[in-house]
Amino acid sequence: MQNDGSFHAEDRYDAILVGAGIMSATFAVLLHELDPQLRLLLVERLEAPALESSAAANNAGTGHAANCELNYTPMQVDGQVAVEKAVAINAAFERSLEFWSSLTERGFLKSTDFLHQTAHISVVWSRDNIAFLRQRFAQLKELPAFSRMRWSENRQELAGWMPLVMEGRDPGQAIAANRIERGTDVDFGALTRAYLLPLQTSGALTVRYGTAVSNLKRLRRPDMTETDWRVITNDAFGQREVRTPFVFLGAGGGTLPLLQCSGIPESRDFAGFPISGLWLVCDDFALAGQQQAKVYGKAAVGAPPMSVPHLDTRWINGKRSLLFGPFAGFSSKFLKRGSLLDWPASVRPTNLLPMLQVGITNIGLVRYLINQLLQSPEQRFAALQDFMPTAQFQDWSFSVAGQRVQVIKDSKAGGQLQLGTEIVAANDGSLVALLGASPGASTAVTIMLEVLQRCFSERFASAAWQERLSALLPSFHANPLNPDVLWSMRERSNTMLGLSG
Repeated sequence: MQNDGSFHAEDRYDAILVGAGIMSATFAVLLHELDPQLRLLLVERLEAPALESSAAANNAGTGHAANCELNYTPMQVDGQVAVEKAVAINAAFERSLEFWSSLTERGFLKSTDFLHQTAHISVVWSRDNIAFLRQRFAQLKELPAFSRMRWSENRQELAGWMPLVMEGRDPGQAIAANRIERGTDVDFGALTRAYLLPLQTSGALTVRYGTAVSNLKRLRRPDMTETDWRVITNDAFGQREVRTPFVFLGAGGGTLPLLQCSGIPESRDFAGFPISGLWLVCDDFALAGQQQAKVYGKAAVGAPPMSVPHLDTRWINGKRSLLFGPFAGFSSKFLKRGSLLDWPASVRPTNLLPMLQVGITNIGLVRYLINQLLQSPEQRFAALQDFMPTAQFQDWSFSVAGQRVQVIKDSKAGGQLQLGTEIVAANDGSLVALLGASPGASTAVTIMLEVLQRCFSERFASAAWQERLSALLPSFHANPLNPDVLWSMRERSNTMLGLSG
């Protein structure tokens, strides 16, 4: 096969996936499970999979089940906490656990390679925040998904829950926490590699690393009816053209430029604002061993959701450590290993106004980012000591986290800052792009099922695909919000994945 840009018949695939992260890997597994005969191609501009946002050191690793993330349950003006988002995220994570359970049962995955159980804790220490946490606990406790959540203001009990947070703390400081035992830490980088390797080995998936997509164009017949997508890729050997009826853009922060390149009308509604991050990392095994939980606090006013402070137990590439952060920053790159021109190059006449509107209506966010940028290492370490009073500077080092691109969407009300993961699909379902960030990785299975339903609607509804989905996801046709269904799902996942609680 020549890399001269010419097209060869063997360069046509049933689907082309761009970006070798957790999203594309999840989608590849699902497509193969539903139709093992599909020819799949995955292209990744870097030299290996999961080196950007899916890399364990680049994200929080929390199996986002809305157990401890307070930004998923905001206080409303009526004094009640909004719980709908937390319930939806929890159900989506249960679907991910169900999927991993089936793959573990089949010998496709080994859960101990990427999944560890660790308690999820929410902690606050001001009177107003304690009142908020108490209201949140009262409402969530009544829901089946959160019925085993525990509350405590007892300092002795809290010291058992989170010794590094309580040791050395002012005995007169008011403090309260919620705890759920059945929390997880997930190495999404390891999971991505575990997904891809069997597919590559079997020949079901062709993967080209060191390969960037430089152009996307929809082909048309003489009668102007649309056919395949022409995808132009570049690697060390030159340019190559590949074709496909379906393109999946799951390249993290690099998705927006590719979506704009596609020219589909749906791309005009979107812009992105890049936010970088910084962790404080402790690799002292003895110290890390004292922390048996992910402890989440409450974000500062105006902070973006990804900046919720947390002191986390982590397993990164099999090694136990502690992470604190993230501290927000700014870079015009859309990817950690991207270009400083990424953000300027994404500005279009159609998205400039929404971007300006978001800036004007989110002054608190702008002010927060500026304050974060101006912080000294000593100021950042002081934030850690709010969480861990006995922390010693010499035990911690700084590490750059993954780059995130907050989605800005045009609407009748003007530019809106979108949270979570946005699915942007061509009208005919021939191309789909994923934009946004958390809790994306944790809810990837649910997101991919929605992509399949939107882009492969006829095959998705077919008896063959429905049967295979039911085998892969036993509760697929049931409602996980039903308590009996939920507990059946949890019992199976606990058994298969070695969880408890």
